[in-house]
Amino acid sequence: MTASGESSRLWPGGTCPLTDAELDELADKVAAEATVVGIGESTRFSRETFGVRDLLFRRLVERHGFRALALQDDVGVAARIDRYVRLGEGSAESALAEAWRPWRTAEMAAALLWIRAFNRDVPDDPVRIFGVKPLQARPADYDAVYDHVRRTAPELLAEVASHLGPIRTAHDLDEHVQRARGTHPGRPFVDHARDALALVRSLSDLGPDDEILTRMRLIVGFHQRSVAGRDSYAGEAAEWAELILDHQERSGLRMAYWDGIAHTSAAPVVLGLAPERGPQPTVGSVLRGFYGRRYVSVAIGFHHGDLGGTTVPAPAPDLVDAKLGEVGLPGHWLDLRAGAAAGRWDGPAKARVISGVYRPSRDAAEHMTVPSLTDAFDVLIHIRKASPVQVLGQAASAPPAPAPSGVRRPTFLD
Repeated sequence: MTASGESSRLWPGGTCPLTDAELDELADKVAAEATVVGIGESTRFSRETFGVRDLLFRRLVERHGFRALALQDDVGVAARIDRYVRLGEGSAESALAEAWRPWRTAEMAAALLWIRAFNRDVPDDPVRIFGVKPLQARPADYDAVYDHVRRTAPELLAEVASHLGPIRTAHDLDEHVQRARGTHPGRPFVDHARDALALVRSLSDLGPDDEILTRMRLIVGFHQRSVAGRDSYAGEAAEWAELILDHQERSGLRMAYWDGIAHTSAAPVVLGLAPERGPQPTVGSVLRGFYGRRYVSVAIGFHHGDLGGTTVPAPAPDLVDAKLGEVGLPGHWLDLRAGAAAGRWDGPAKARVISGVYRPSRDAAEHMTVPSLTDAFDVLIHIRKASPVQVLGQAASAPPAPAPSGVRRPTFLD
């Protein structure tokens, strides 16, 4: 399937805010000198922003020879996705079964289906997918620990479960989101994980390199590295960037990096939810330091819309999203490297960021600030109206079953 004509729809449905001609020109501009293109969204929950990113990536693959895609997920999960798109192992949906929740959508599955179809046609020059995070714990690791304790020290099972049971929920709903939603049980998850590790270490049948201890260390590391465990919304920028740099240098491939704009920004950012922490390094800022202008930073934002779990109002006048929205088109893009545009848009800027803890009541804080918009981003893409992604396993045509009385049903924004 070629990119031509695709902008008439967005998988698994909906109209693209940009025309084919606009997407073609955009891809040409982005790819001109790029080795790595960071394509960031201001939200992970919009069909339109994801769809534009997907269609741009397809053009980078077909027209400009990009052959790698870096995702914010761990190397193990990404390896499973890579085996699907290269070898056809399983299905797009099964490849995403253990992926980070924002990737578990029908839109992402459709993106993988397209990559798989492309790779079938060019098996000797396939698109590869890799993760930017080290190997992380998965639900199967908790099951393995339970099974071992049940067999070897059943008298400890209840105590181990009292620590692992509450924190396992973070694999479906991040700990910091649980805190924001008021559903967190109270004690930091990393403390529970460390206590469980101490109990498992006490088992007499385990050596220092035993598989069960390795799994428990992964569980501790997962919670220690989480947003709540680090007490920071900023990721481990240098470590993630190093994985991208290593992969690109070893493979020599031109690649795209998909993430949020607070990670892909080519300059450090100040998060509106944690301004006291000051400028935070980003993956994109590390890549810009290494590649210079061969790292191209693309930001995709939107003006307003329904994201499924919440309705996002029009942006405050001091946000760059409001200024971009003055055009009034369904979608448009702007190259900040081009003459007059660079002069008009240079300087400090605030851009909206809609995360899993977003609340309309604190909309004014849901942003990031950069000292120079043109240092942070090379290209801005603005979508007028957003609609929600479709979560895998939830039928698009049918509303979810009612939750039990008194229980709030989680949404994808969770």
